[in-house]
This record gives sequence, C-alpha cells and structure tokens, in this order.
Amino acid sequence: MFVGHFALGFAAKRAAPKVSLGLLFAACQLADMLWPILVAAGVERVRIAPGITAFTPLDFISYPYSHSLVALCLWGTVLGSVCWLRGTDGRASLLVAALVVSHWILDFVSHRPDMPIYPGGALWGLGLWNSVPATLVVELLLYGAGVWLYATSTRAQSAAGRWSFLGLASFLLLSYFGNLAGGAPPSVTAVYSVGIAGAVLITVWSWWTDRHRRPAFGC
Repeated sequence: MFVGHFALGFAAKRAAPKVSLGLLFAACQLADMLWPILVAAGVERVRIAPGITAFTPLDFISYPYSHSLVALCLWGTVLGSVCWLRGTDGRASLLVAALVVSHWILDFVSHRPDMPIYPGGALWGLGLWNSVPATLVVELLLYGAGVWLYATSTRAQSAAGRWSFLGLASFLLLSYFGNLAGGAPPSVTAVYSVGIAGAVLITVWSWWTDRHRRPAFGC
C-alpha cells in the first residue's frame, strides 16, 4: 500500500493530538523509509518484473529487516520507547509503536506472498495487488477516511496550515496515481533514490504542516 499507510498516520492525529503528524507519518512509513536505504546498501533486494502483480511491477525478493513482522515489532518498540523517553505520554508512545507494526498488516493484505513473519521465515500475503480496482477501492476509502479525521481533528492557525495540508493531501494522492500510471521504473537505482527523497520530503512537509495547525478539541 501507499496512501493506505498515510491514512493511518492522518487518522492517528485524533487519538494523539499532541504528537506531530511528521512523527505519525514516519511511524506508519518506517518500513518504507528503511527499505530503500537497505536496498541501496545491498542488504535487501528487489527487482523490476512487469506483470508480477497487476498493481506494481516490483518483485520484493528479500526485505526481512525492514518488512518482517518481527523486525517491525522491534522497530516499533524502539521508536515508541524513544518517544516515551523524550516525554511523550505512554498512550501516545504505544500508538506510535503500533503504527510501525501496522505497516506489515496493510502490506500483508496488499502484497502477494512475499511478507515474512521473521527473517528467513515463511512468506505471506493476500494479494490485493492482483486487482487494480479492488486496490483502488480499499486504499482510497482508507485515505479518504484518514484525511477526513485529520481535517476534523485539527484547525489551521494560518493560511499556511490550510494550504499546506491541502497541498500535502493532494500531493500524496497525485503521487499514488502517477506511480500507477507511470509504468515500470527504469532501474532499481531509480526506485531507491525516489524512495529516499520522497520519504524525506513527505516527513518534513507533514511536520511543517502540522506546526501550522492546532487540535480542534482543546487538547
């Protein structure tokens, strides 16, 4: 999934109004922030195989350290603990940890059987990506709900908060459709380069957007 992950980050703001959207996005996307770095380093592997699923041409050969369930539980524990040690309340810290693990659950639904429970373990996946219409329905419903929850849980403090939020939500959606319509990427290098650049851009953008908005319910 892509916008489905961000949907959970947007929605989580209602449950954790004091936590930056940038951190919530980083948590739900931590697997995909680690993955291009590990691919670039040669630790994990992917190849471009048009037709391997209807939705994406990427064959995720090996990504046990960024995408296995056990690894994400460990990464979630680390990130949640760091938040707690830095003063985030326990409930919000647990939510951050849960968002990290949620990445595996959503990918388990969308991927073909390539999602490991633990490094070297059996591979799982329900294969939603084998149907473009079904994938679009599921992800867009999730995304619409997440954006709505964030929009109704926060209020813009200035024009910057209003337009930056609209721009961010639109950018994620346009990137989603652009990726679907753009065909296979030219190389694995392009895949991880765009992945790293996109992760930095979206994390910074979401953090800046959230700084210009405030909780709507006096939290």
